[in-house]
Amino acid sequence: MLLLAIGGFCSLLPDIPAVWNNLLYGTMEHTRAGPVPTHSLFFCSLAFIGVAFIGQLLYSNRDKAIALGTFAEAAALSHLLLDDVADGAITYFYPFYNKSMNLFSYVNVDLAKVNFMYYNLAGIVIVVFISCVMFMTLVSLNYLGFGIRYQPLGERNARLEYKTTVTSGNTLREMHTSQTEHITRLIDADHAEYKRR
Repeated sequence: MLLLAIGGFCSLLPDIPAVWNNLLYGTMEHTRAGPVPTHSLFFCSLAFIGVAFIGQLLYSNRDKAIALGTFAEAAALSHLLLDDVADGAITYFYPFYNKSMNLFSYVNVDLAKVNFMYYNLAGIVIVVFISCVMFMTLVSLNYLGFGIRYQPLGERNARLEYKTTVTSGNTLREMHTSQTEHITRLIDADHAEYKRR
């Protein structure tokens, strides 16, 4: 639930000025918090800093806090990517470069009108950016205990049978015997397949 709350809040973080602009001025202006553009890497780094601080208070573990902050940063960056696809004004490199730009608009052009090298370079930058956001998400979730690991079919079936015997109320000896017998059958089947070849 904590990760869902953090991910949901941080994915909307760049639009946070819309809250007070709607309450105070009746507008939905959401791209600036004072002089600072909210749709920038600089502003999205607030997600990492704030959530990493909260993670340190919750876990008292620096590595888990950094993983939580990385997850929050990935959620905020995903907002920038989606706005970029929708041709929103993204000031990625504020305060170093103050003009807005759209990565996806660079590859959404007729090939004959642009330099071929420029077109491919823009495409590579987009793929790298998307891959980085996905990689940040997967690594942080894996560190926080939500990893996805490959399990060979035999091991998966053995675990499934083990869980079935646990829920049916068998004793520990029966569970161990059942699991051992199942693994032995799998090994025998693999050995017979190998001999057949």
